[in-house]
Amino acid sequence: GILPPAAPIDGDPLAQLTALCNALHRDWAATLRATTGIDNGYRRCGAIYLEREAQAAARLEGMARLASSHGVACQRLAVDELCEREPSLRPRGEVRAAYLVPGECQIRNPRHLQALLFGCALRGVEITAGAAAEDFTVRGESIESVQTGGGTLSAERVCITSGSWTGPLVRRLGVAPAIKPIRGQMVLFRTPRPLLTRIVNEGSRYLVPRDDGRLLAGSTEEDVGYDRSTTAGAIAGLLDFAIGLVPELAGATVERTWAGLRPATADGLPYLGPVPGLENAFVAAGHFRGGLQLSTGTAVVMSQLMRGREPSVEMSAFVLDRPASGVTPRRPAHSH
Repeated sequence: GILPPAAPIDGDPLAQLTALCNALHRDWAATLRATTGIDNGYRRCGAIYLEREAQAAARLEGMARLASSHGVACQRLAVDELCEREPSLRPRGEVRAAYLVPGECQIRNPRHLQALLFGCALRGVEITAGAAAEDFTVRGESIESVQTGGGTLSAERVCITSGSWTGPLVRRLGVAPAIKPIRGQMVLFRTPRPLLTRIVNEGSRYLVPRDDGRLLAGSTEEDVGYDRSTTAGAIAGLLDFAIGLVPELAGATVERTWAGLRPATADGLPYLGPVPGLENAFVAAGHFRGGLQLSTGTAVVMSQLMRGREPSVEMSAFVLDRPASGVTPRRPAHSH
């Protein structure tokens, strides 16, 4: 649920898309709340970025300079300022670099999904849960129908948005996007009162405080295929990380642990666009750790593409058959 700030940098399509997404999240949160009555937890809470290793601290300093040069507010903090701003934040060991990023936002994923589902229902969208897409019938250069566990679906246009499972599904259309699942494990704490007001980031791990005293600690990056198990070692590592930053968490309740699969791509960019060789098939997948943040802008630009309109951002960097994408040419037209 972390939404890091982004500036729309010229010539950087991912930065352009991210900036669009952030603006849309702000607008969508207000619209969803007004139309559904559900607060999705969108908050401009700010964040602290810190590093305790020398090499990582140097990288953070470079990233902070780059962010500042593109207009993202980023303020260096002395160690004593960390405790002034977050009294419960007592990092174990020496903090070699720390920055305050006031523009970082968050949303609560389950509530956001609940609001989206309700909002879609109000607009007449039909959602069939638990009906896995299994295969396609292709006639000529078009998908005629999709076979699912709940029956056959037909549409003028089809968009495949299956996350880590997109690769095996799209291979049935004769292309093979280089998407692989990377497992991320999480811990949810519950405390009587919020211990932090800001998100705390260190490298690829983070603490995300919620208004009601819950706090998320994440996350791992594990190349283990489609295994969504949680493991003792990874959870122990997250617990040690969290308590090593906020010692009071040692007395907190561990409410839940879980794991998810992030869709990683070979070049770090998502696949957004038409399936080569098919007139009515599209893919939106491969967002890796940015799936929630990039969801709003992805929805908008894919809607534009599918309706033949000019997309809001330059899309050539995201096409399925880009160089080094891992996509193979489509086989001759076939049917299943």
